[in-house]
Amino acid sequence: MTELQTLSPDARAARTASMTPRRRQALSVLLLAASLLCTPIGSFAQAARRSSGDYIVAVVNQELVTNSEVLQRLQRAEQEAARSNTRLPDRDTLMRELLDQLIDERAQLSAARDGGVRAEESDIDRAVTNVAAQNQITVPQLRERLRTEGMDFARFRNNLRDQILLERIRERETQSRIRINDADIEAWLAQQREKNGAATEFNVAQILLSVPENATPAVVTQRRQQGVALLQRLRSGEDFAALVREASDTGKERGGEMGLRRADKLPDLFVEAVSPLRAGEVAPQVLRSGAGFHVLKLIERREAALTVAQQHARHILLRPGPKLTQEAILRRLAGYKRQIEAGTAKFEDLARQNSEDGSAANGGDLGWASPGQFVPEFEQAMSALRPGSIAEPVVSRFGVHLIQLLERRDVRLEPREQREMARAALREQKSEDAYADWAREVRARAYVELRDPPGQ
Repeated sequence: MTELQTLSPDARAARTASMTPRRRQALSVLLLAASLLCTPIGSFAQAARRSSGDYIVAVVNQELVTNSEVLQRLQRAEQEAARSNTRLPDRDTLMRELLDQLIDERAQLSAARDGGVRAEESDIDRAVTNVAAQNQITVPQLRERLRTEGMDFARFRNNLRDQILLERIRERETQSRIRINDADIEAWLAQQREKNGAATEFNVAQILLSVPENATPAVVTQRRQQGVALLQRLRSGEDFAALVREASDTGKERGGEMGLRRADKLPDLFVEAVSPLRAGEVAPQVLRSGAGFHVLKLIERREAALTVAQQHARHILLRPGPKLTQEAILRRLAGYKRQIEAGTAKFEDLARQNSEDGSAANGGDLGWASPGQFVPEFEQAMSALRPGSIAEPVVSRFGVHLIQLLERRDVRLEPREQREMARAALREQKSEDAYADWAREVRARAYVELRDPPGQ
């Protein structure tokens, strides 16, 4: 039997693998990735089953943490570590960390209820429908599967409700603490442009009053005064191009225009003078260089364009389980690859029939994705492919993938899109600290009582 998978209402947004630990912890049933980050929730049934040997290990305000929940988290962590070849701390240390995580969650859940955060029945209904759709079954079939796993449907809905409350309180409290100003955005964009080798372009017009290398002080003063006089005439409304023809020692036929040039191809003196200007404005000071005196006008500014390399891929995802080992999955997917390359099967048909992922209905199509939207091992394999080719099966912490790259493209971002990207990236960067601050405050306010196992 396939483990139940969760479905996000916005798979693209949640699919990112570069998110912070705070975001990974905070992603709930509703905001888990449908394409890749599909966390099994068959474990909800395990958490719900209370054996006679189960006991309370912590009381957090009015909330309880049981030993079976800690063990269930332990089992999930060990399974994911085995899939991704990740080394875990020793079991005692790991169990303490997992208990601490559960205590944090209970404290935050209590804060959500006290803070008036609500999840309507319609929200739960949508979550249930999403879970069923992700598992490619109907809601009645979902009910039956939960029943066979020993979980009451009402308890399952309550688990979903708690996850929604947690996500909503985390988002509300974290986002309210984040402040992003225009200076932050400009600094981020400048950093990205420098990283990508992009540079703003300027078309600068100049009036050059040249000064000979061995000019006397009197000549230098005379040329400076001439430049100041020209600047005053420009301020009074005279035409720049006309003054170029009258007085400049260069560029008369082009109205003094130098043409669009990258900032790194212009003198630093010019870039510093025109950077604060809007197109059509004249620099407020006459500039001195080794060539003489310059009166500058900004004709045009073309902001450096950021481009994003996007990839369009599809995949087949299979997850190890009691009836299917990772080794068996690797062999099966390798067989699919041979069939597709031999032309005896189509990738999209195999994905629809076999993939344990929300993209199965679309033939495994994951759509266009920007860097960082997939887990590193998936993205590394995809990036090594040529369009149309298929990678060898790739193991990630979510299962085993058979990946085919369909297309690549470079997308040029408009200025508005660049700022939106900058704002989103900064918000994500700052959310880690904002969440950590809030989580510490919630934990400090919570009443926490740890309990020993019965008989100790």
